[in-house]
Amino acid sequence: MTDSTTGATVSAPDDPGYSAWRTAAAAVLAKGRRIDPADLPAGPEELLRATTYDGAEVAPLYTAADERPEQPLPGGFPYVRGGDATRDVTVGWLVDARFGGGSDDAAGAAALNERILDALANGVSAVTLAMGPGEIAPGDLPAVLRGVHLDLAPVALDAGVATADAARALFALLDDAPAERPDAVRASLGAAPLSDLFTSGSESTGADALAVLAADAHARPGAIRSVTVDGTAFHHRGASDAQELGAAIAAGVEHMRDLTARGLTTAAALGQIEFRLAATDDQFASIAKFRAARRLWARVAQVLGAPEAGAAPQHAVTSAAMLSRRDPWVNMLRTTLATFGAGVGGADKVTVLPFDAALPAGALGTSESFAGRIARNTQLLLLEESHLGQVLDPAGGSWYVESLTADLARIAWSDFQRIEADGGFRAGVASGSLGGRIDALATRREADIAHRATAVTGVNEFPNLDEPVPAPGEPRLAGVRRYAAPFEALRDRSDAHLAAQGARPRAVLVALGPLSEHNVRTSFASNLLASGGIAAESTGTVTADSLSDALASLGDTAPAVAVICGTDARYADEAPATAAALRAAGAGKVLLAGPEKAWPHEAGERPDGFLTMKIDAVETLAGLLDALGVK
Repeated sequence: MTDSTTGATVSAPDDPGYSAWRTAAAAVLAKGRRIDPADLPAGPEELLRATTYDGAEVAPLYTAADERPEQPLPGGFPYVRGGDATRDVTVGWLVDARFGGGSDDAAGAAALNERILDALANGVSAVTLAMGPGEIAPGDLPAVLRGVHLDLAPVALDAGVATADAARALFALLDDAPAERPDAVRASLGAAPLSDLFTSGSESTGADALAVLAADAHARPGAIRSVTVDGTAFHHRGASDAQELGAAIAAGVEHMRDLTARGLTTAAALGQIEFRLAATDDQFASIAKFRAARRLWARVAQVLGAPEAGAAPQHAVTSAAMLSRRDPWVNMLRTTLATFGAGVGGADKVTVLPFDAALPAGALGTSESFAGRIARNTQLLLLEESHLGQVLDPAGGSWYVESLTADLARIAWSDFQRIEADGGFRAGVASGSLGGRIDALATRREADIAHRATAVTGVNEFPNLDEPVPAPGEPRLAGVRRYAAPFEALRDRSDAHLAAQGARPRAVLVALGPLSEHNVRTSFASNLLASGGIAAESTGTVTADSLSDALASLGDTAPAVAVICGTDARYADEAPATAAALRAAGAGKVLLAGPEKAWPHEAGERPDGFLTMKIDAVETLAGLLDALGVK
């Protein structure tokens, strides 16, 4: 059923099981708010309803009242459950690995070939080759792919402006050394000119040249696709899931116009397009994204009159934006969740970025082969030990997933229509309207992260201030709007201070009352300060009279930053005198861990600020670093 006020799908309130759950949920909510359940609003479970950045409503509980019509089986239009009805479930999705780095001579090409063969022997089932200046030279392609059976291991090219040369080299290789099963060859030429237009302002391959490649690819046996719509370009800028999908569909439609205007039939043009999308550690959102993407492109194919050609392959890449430079080992967990979401969502091929990809090469003292092995084994564990690939669309029929898929598809289609109304993809890029909408949403997300409403583990929550300082060097994820970056910039300031002064900037926590009283807020303050690179040292339980001795024992009789920590009741009795004693001792900034309402109203002298869950932590911590003399 549908809520008449919000339009959201809600479960039937007269269901006995739902009513029992609602009562239990109300009891928990009331306990958390320290009120009587009767004082909660009607429908108290609605307090648990969440809204995504795209505006999709996520209900607190889904029941049979939320059931939607069953989708066709995999391989049937609109391909929500998968584009391939006969995918080998003993293989699952393809495990992709990227190779490049240059092949300046025969020895370099041979070494790269050895790495590729070793990866294929150890679980990799698809290969992406970085080609062009500074990467693999097109002329070295036969040596690099020596011994690689292209009818068993699909090959994708990533060559940018060198796409035409790289594609001709691949075609020549297929002609000179044909596969044993030519019809089984699957390859991607990787031309992504419209995604490149969004990223760099220019198209890496002209429309005429791309049409020639597409026609050649279409005429060859097997399945060779020339065009990649790279949705990660929008994700890296900060796009939401629906924005990424809407922009990707708009770019795909623009490619369809280009290709059909240059002689390809609608079905042939559809057969030349594939999609690359980002998978994040929000596993259900990723599952829904890949399912919704297939539905959207199927609708495009239907409108164009070729619904049978609307099942475009999907290449998932774990999100670069979610990776952190701080506590980078957490990235292994993030990429595992992203891989799970992409695989369960039906992606045909998955690339897991190395857990240290946000850091300069070798910054952790680990080898490239180690990071690559972890990335590969993340997928193999899910495929070969958890057997996730052995069921097509295992999330199909889930009331939650089906609802989220439908909502995401609806919102993404609206975004696509807006781009079309603005004149199409190229016009949206040229006017800045597409990038402007993405930037606006990215700013909202950054504000949530700064206010710690959105947690980034190891960065703005549970930071490890004692972790080794990363080695300096050139970052490998340039141009990516990473979620952790604002907090990491604060940590960088702290690291520079540590290198120059031999110690981190420090704040003193002034604890009022016994441990059982102050522990919650001293822990909160310590965690918050550490996320900005500020070490916290507690006085232990003190009073205004014993404060001087406690500060002296810490070796900081006049702290630049002091945070008073205790309960609201303790603040009423002791906080004003403690603040006065701190100022008398020469403390610079005096803060209170807690809301402003916890400060006694009758007290004359007030703290310089209040540390709560609702503050802009990035702004507050930057100010504290300034107060501590950190450049």
